[in-house]
Amino acid sequence: MIRIGPGPSVLLMKRFLPFFIILVVGLLTVGIATAVYKTKMKTTPATQSAARVAAASPAGGMSPSAAGEEAKGEDKAEPKLHVRGPRTASVLLEIYGDFQCPSCAIASQAVDELQKEFEGKIRVIFHEFPLSMHRHAVRAAEAAEAAALQGKFWEMHDALYQYQPIWSQSTDPTLFFDSYAGAIGLDVERFRVDRQSSDIEGKVIDDGNSGLLRGVRNTPTIFLNGVQVKGATTKDQLREVIKAALAAKEKP
Repeated sequence: MIRIGPGPSVLLMKRFLPFFIILVVGLLTVGIATAVYKTKMKTTPATQSAARVAAASPAGGMSPSAAGEEAKGEDKAEPKLHVRGPRTASVLLEIYGDFQCPSCAIASQAVDELQKEFEGKIRVIFHEFPLSMHRHAVRAAEAAEAAALQGKFWEMHDALYQYQPIWSQSTDPTLFFDSYAGAIGLDVERFRVDRQSSDIEGKVIDDGNSGLLRGVRNTPTIFLNGVQVKGATTKDQLREVIKAALAAKEKP
C-alpha cells in the first residue's frame, strides 16, 4: 500500500504557523498597550495644557499667553529647550535623562510631584542623555524629540517613563512609540518621518555632548541652579536640596 504524505500546502502551513502566531501576539500586545494608555490618560491634551498654565503662573501673575508658552515647554530665548515652570522660579532643575533608565523614571515622578508641592518656585529643563547600555534609549529619545516638533514633548516624555516596563522589554519599541503618539494626538505619519530625521538625531547627539562637557556620565544627573546635585534622586532627598536652595535665596 502506498502512503500519501501531507501535501505541499499543508507542509507550508506547518512551516509558517509559528511566525503567524508571533505576528498575531505582537499585534495584540500593541493593541492592549494602546488601550491601557488611553484608559489611563484621564485628561484630554487641552485639559493637561490648562493644568500646566495654572502650575506655571507665579504668585505675581503672568500673562495668559506667556504662561501658556511656559506650560507647553516652549522658551522663546531657547526654543530647543524642554521646559516646565516659570522663568521667575527661584530653583532651576536641569535633568539629563535616559528614557530607558528606571532611576530616571523614579526621579521624573519625584520632580513632577515636587513642582506641584513648590508651586511656581521650580523650573525644570530636560536634556537627552541616552546611555549606550540601553538598547532602545536612543530611539526613545528620538521619539520624544519628534513629539516636540508637534508641541508634545512632555506628553511623550511622561508616556515613555510611565510605560517604560512595557516598551523597554520589546524587540521593536517603535510600535509602542507610534501608539503613544496616536494617543497623545500627534500626526503619526509625520511623527514617524521626523523620528528618523537627521535633525532629530543631531539634537539628541548635541544634548549628550553638552552633558559630557558638564561632567555627566550617568543618569539621572541633576543640576540645581547650575551646580550638580550628587546623591539626591529620591523625592525626599530632592525636597531637602530644594528647601535649602529656597532658604538661601530668601536670606537678606
